[in-house]
Amino acid sequence: MAEKDKTVKYRTEIQQMMFVSGETGEPSVETTTMIEGIVQQQVIEMLSQATSTAARRGVRSISTDDLIFLIRHDKAKVSRLRTFLSWKDVRKNVKDSDDKGGGADAADIDDPSLVAGAGPGPGGPNMPGDAAKKSGAANKKAKVGLPWEVASLYAEQVPERDDEEDEEEEEMNFATLQRLKNADERTKNMTREEYVHWSDCRQASFTFRKGKRFREWAGFGIVTDSKPNDDIVDILGFLTFEIVQTLTEEALKVKESEDQWRKDIGQGTGEGGEKEESRKRKRESGLFDPPEEARTPVQPRHVQEAFRRLQHRDNKGRAMKNFTRGTHRVPLKLI
Repeated sequence: MAEKDKTVKYRTEIQQMMFVSGETGEPSVETTTMIEGIVQQQVIEMLSQATSTAARRGVRSISTDDLIFLIRHDKAKVSRLRTFLSWKDVRKNVKDSDDKGGGADAADIDDPSLVAGAGPGPGGPNMPGDAAKKSGAANKKAKVGLPWEVASLYAEQVPERDDEEDEEEEEMNFATLQRLKNADERTKNMTREEYVHWSDCRQASFTFRKGKRFREWAGFGIVTDSKPNDDIVDILGFLTFEIVQTLTEEALKVKESEDQWRKDIGQGTGEGGEKEESRKRKRESGLFDPPEEARTPVQPRHVQEAFRRLQHRDNKGRAMKNFTRGTHRVPLKLI
């Protein structure tokens, strides 16, 4: 057991991320260990694929483009990452100008909580009105281009219109609104102290102020010889939070389905009806009882089923093999 504990490095952070993602209970060590193992497996897979992509370009060091290329089909996530890198560049420029004595407004932007994934925060950019106006021009100049986009093939770029929104930004805005709606549902009945704790948990990160530990945990120097820069570590920190959140939300759906199934098979007449009545009496909560979810946290089996569902593929590949299992090893699917 002691040897196993040495390999578990992010139990507290995962508990906090799960709480932000809707888990109100206290997950067991087995649950958080399983999630940490899945996240580590995903990070290693990302580094491995990014290294292969870099090798095709004839270089040994991976770049931010190699990581973003892996999730290029998730337009909302790509847009959030590009926005994060843009604001990070804005903050860096403001710091530089402030060091030279010309940046009186640096304090408006130099706040980690305002930037997606900057340090701990998992949320999207939330610039105050004044700061957003003051740095609007800088943000446009710092827009991150991707080499596989059609626009990158041309030396001259079409000027952007202020009233123009691309498809990625529209999907990002929809995803952001959905996140805000979920967060509102999870926090609307919280007391002030509970909400402060929830806000603190939002700062949980695999990478913030844990750079050395994360590099060892992720396998830098083993999976890839590339020495990661700060942008790569920050992107991986962003993606690891996303993985934990996605796993938790899917596991909660699995648990809800299981609870509903148990409730359904307990209904009826005779002995089953009596058991159901007994359960109903037991479920009657008092004024000061904690919520029911707090007594039944997500279990490892829920996480395992959630991971299986997220790894599920369509029948296109099986159709090529006449719907047989075959001996082909299916590669890990990135969450």
